[in-house]
Amino acid sequence: MTDDQVSDITMLYRTTMNEFQNNEIQELNLEFYRILSKFIGKIKTEEYSGLEAKIKNEVFEKTSMLIELIMKIRLEKAITNEKLDKKNLLDEEKFIIDSSNEMIERNEMILSGIFGGKTKVLESISQNYKTKPISVRFLKDVEQITGADSETYGPFKLEDIATIPNENAQELIIKNLAVKIHIDK
Repeated sequence: MTDDQVSDITMLYRTTMNEFQNNEIQELNLEFYRILSKFIGKIKTEEYSGLEAKIKNEVFEKTSMLIELIMKIRLEKAITNEKLDKKNLLDEEKFIIDSSNEMIERNEMILSGIFGGKTKVLESISQNYKTKPISVRFLKDVEQITGADSETYGPFKLEDIATIPNENAQELIIKNLAVKIHIDK
């Protein structure tokens, strides 16, 4: 799929229908989502008025809807049918599936701890979850805090970025004092 093919909403509709009508995950250009992202970015930055603006908004909405539908169909196929050949999954889709697999593994680990009477394993999981480092950006000034790991953090000023224990980060997020951010390593 080239940039020109994406700009044709009919082609995107055909891709959606093809994916919907076949049991197998269909082969797509490896750059499929990146090409679509570029196309959407172009639509969003173009300035129009009147009827042209309404058409642009409709194209954006329909394109977004089709993209979400394509991804939903492909992921449902991959998740619900373990025997299905997943060679045609795109990297972005594999990224999503990995998190789903991790959730299943974590669920099995907890159940194993419960059913196996492994209280220490459950305590360890709980403590690791509470203290895992989370990066946040502060939305307001915050006084010094004692972390779930018994360490001292802060004080923090508006727009400061810090890595603090998950339990403390969640409390600050709920109180709208901070937002979670992702720092690439």
